[in-house]
Amino acid sequence: MHPLSLRLGSIALIVLATASRSDAADFDPLSYVDQLIGSRNGGNIFPGATLPYGMAKAVADTTSGSNQGGFTLDGTPISGFSAMHDSGTGGSPSLGNFPLFPYASCPGDDIDRCEFPKKARAPRHGQFNASSVVARPGYFEVTLNSGVNAAMTTTFHAALFRFTFPAGDGSSHPLILQDLTDLSDSRQDNGTVSVDAETGRITGSGLFQSSFSQGRYTLYFCTDFSGPPILDNGIFVNSRASTDAKDLTISRSINGYPLPGGAFVRFESTDVPVLARVGLSFISSEQACSNAEAEIPDYDFDGIEQTASDAWKEKLTPITISAGGADEDLVKNFYSGIYRTMVNPQNYTGENPFFNTGEPYFDSFYCLWDSFRSQIPFLTLIDPDAVAQMIRSLIDTYRYEGWLPDCRMTFSKGYTQGGSNADVVLADGFLKGIKDGIDWDVGYQAVVKDAEVEPFDWSSNGRGGLDSWKALGYIPVQDFDYKGFGTMTRSVSRTLEYSYNDFTIAQMAQLMNNSEDTEKYLQSSDNWKNLYKSDQTSKFASGADTGFVGFFQPKFLNETWDYQDPLWCSNIDNAGTVCSLQNTAHETFESSLWEYGFFVPHNQGDLIALYGGPDQFVRRLDFLHDSNITYIGNEPAFLTVFQYHYAGRPALSAKRAHFYIPRFFDTTPEGLPGNDDSGAMGSFVAFSMMGLFPNPGQNVYLIVPPFFESVNITNPQTGKIATIRNVNFDPTYEGIYIQSATLNGKPYTKNWIDHSFFTEGKELVLTLGRNESTWGTAVEDLPPSVGEYTGFNRTYSGRRAARNVGARYAANFGQGGFKLN
Repeated sequence: MHPLSLRLGSIALIVLATASRSDAADFDPLSYVDQLIGSRNGGNIFPGATLPYGMAKAVADTTSGSNQGGFTLDGTPISGFSAMHDSGTGGSPSLGNFPLFPYASCPGDDIDRCEFPKKARAPRHGQFNASSVVARPGYFEVTLNSGVNAAMTTTFHAALFRFTFPAGDGSSHPLILQDLTDLSDSRQDNGTVSVDAETGRITGSGLFQSSFSQGRYTLYFCTDFSGPPILDNGIFVNSRASTDAKDLTISRSINGYPLPGGAFVRFESTDVPVLARVGLSFISSEQACSNAEAEIPDYDFDGIEQTASDAWKEKLTPITISAGGADEDLVKNFYSGIYRTMVNPQNYTGENPFFNTGEPYFDSFYCLWDSFRSQIPFLTLIDPDAVAQMIRSLIDTYRYEGWLPDCRMTFSKGYTQGGSNADVVLADGFLKGIKDGIDWDVGYQAVVKDAEVEPFDWSSNGRGGLDSWKALGYIPVQDFDYKGFGTMTRSVSRTLEYSYNDFTIAQMAQLMNNSEDTEKYLQSSDNWKNLYKSDQTSKFASGADTGFVGFFQPKFLNETWDYQDPLWCSNIDNAGTVCSLQNTAHETFESSLWEYGFFVPHNQGDLIALYGGPDQFVRRLDFLHDSNITYIGNEPAFLTVFQYHYAGRPALSAKRAHFYIPRFFDTTPEGLPGNDDSGAMGSFVAFSMMGLFPNPGQNVYLIVPPFFESVNITNPQTGKIATIRNVNFDPTYEGIYIQSATLNGKPYTKNWIDHSFFTEGKELVLTLGRNESTWGTAVEDLPPSVGEYTGFNRTYSGRRAARNVGARYAANFGQGGFKLN
């Protein structure tokens, strides 16, 4: 059990969904946040101290192979304490720059007997007991086996560390070093550091490699100390130090590992803690110093922590629940998931060294392929102002660089994984009425450019293969593309994602009264059909037939078929098949053709028909999950949990959600099934447990019963409170099937709802039972689909001849949401 769990109050303290506003103000959601969920087994979360979307992120860094978030609870030692991190990412670790490391004293009071290089110091001096770890919003603490206690908190651009040393004999001189390294040892040439002989202020900079990109960035720091008097200070190179030299410029070296180097400060005694204030900036050391001085002027550790805690409480308070007897771990799981949605992306406004237009600038979109599905849609509910700033930042990046990013970290273009999924982010915000300060005309211009203009380097933005896309209606395997360049793989998944990207553009065009573009992009959103091979079978590695026929397959330029085993890169593929960005990879990204076979979010009607009707669709969807083909630890699996809704079986979506939570998502350090991916896993948990899951890029939320008796969501802009309430709630979850529903007191049979539910503060009451019912099963109650639903008891006759969004959506489509009553 984590020490954090000791802070948890009784479940009875959770505010009821019908509580008054004054009662709600007393509710503390932070007592149900466990930042250590996912700190082991590849969750790669950042468990340290930060503010919502804050640039400064302070935590202990371990030497683990899963230290992308800095700290892990997997038994590996601590190499330092740094103040810049991402959270939940894969790939090479990012940030972790300029770590501090404390020694209670150097043996024999000889500075050369302190171990300076992190590879030497970590295994011998960085061991700690996991029971000493304390993590809560805005705070992190750990005690090294040496007896040195390290606690930390942050402001937006600075961190405050408090090092408390064991009592000495009066001759102990504690030392704190700061080195010019980062988590992935990516420092390039000419790292610099200086230490002021009188004040002990350490300033410096380094040029580092951006993670998951070809870019580089320069970061600056400014570290000041408060506490016991300074004894001496200096710089170190490799394993030797000097109090005579105060300035250092150091090269990377020629051996593929940056030379150790940095500065240190020694203090006269261990009588009082040493406070280390670290300011950070991407502009200059001077700005790093001014950031620290402005945000932490008086080294008030408790005050800084309280301010950070208050900031988190304000962000998490809009969602309150009545647990109704649900297990306390589920409450902790829920709020911890919500917390992780606001760690990344990071607000670097005022710290962009390349363009400063007065617009907000967000970084660490790592990556939109992960976050467009549920993380950013979740923020649209609880923090629409932040989403507006993120969209403004994406559009401003387009203005400066010419393209919307798909992945972005430390001012660098990250690699594009599939489609141009910033299109989905913009469309989702546009459909849901996000407006504050956004120039939607430029936003629309940006998404259209993604669809129409191929960049020279489409591995880092935009789309590739557009000549073939326009001429053939798909991305060919082994395409001939001389206009732009990227990894010639993923032809099937790119075709499917480009199709959906175009649908989201069509929706924006429809609301902008651009009928020509609506027709154009709605038509190209059907391109997914061109890679469906109706006679394609699928067999297990043993040779046994899965019994299913009809899968997407790659196709050549001459319109003949290539072949990819539908189970390659699935969760049960043990052959080491590669489906990523390597040149040797296959035609899907990080997933199998089995799973991508469901990625037609806008046209489930036609997909269900291709698969033989709703019963066969459900059978195939069951097989995907029950045969362990899908991997819930990767984002393409998210929507498949709820796609039963489209086949008229919403009860099975509820059943499937309970299959995965808490079996694959729990409150232990290994409680995530994969990388948290900047809060993507957290948002999946939060949406699933609150009972509404989005089809991102559409004004659609699929309804399942919440995991609690009721959930309240207060819209931060309108102040309206939306409520989802279960009648006959069963905390043993034997009765998880909706029998009937009312919306604002009137019978409601649709199995989905729109965004006006949140903005207008409606009440959805779900009466539950132990058996599947007919609720939400009629064709007219299914979520919107471009293609008509056929093969059901009734056939919905959408006007196929009129190829526009309005033919299948209400006339007021997107204008404050569908009219539901």
